[in-house]
Amino acid sequence: MLPIQDFSTGVLAGILRRQPSSAARTSFAWQLAVGPAVARATTVALVDGMLRVRACDERWEREIERVGGMVLARMQQLLGPDVRGVRVDR
Repeated sequence: MLPIQDFSTGVLAGILRRQPSSAARTSFAWQLAVGPAVARATTVALVDGMLRVRACDERWEREIERVGGMVLARMQQLLGPDVRGVRVDR
């Protein structure tokens, strides 16, 4: 039996990957990957395969840097392997 969370993430990933690349698509995937608290404290853009993140303060910048590998894996799951890295812009 497959857990519903795994199933729903797979379905969403399939839908997202079929959509054309856009700021809204990246933003939606970001919200799914990091959760509502981090999403509210950050903005994100996908530029040449790099997720460029801006945070509202240094505390959130450090948090994104700390969990960058996990966030990258989640974003790759949702958007595909073309997402190659996460960079916090200051």
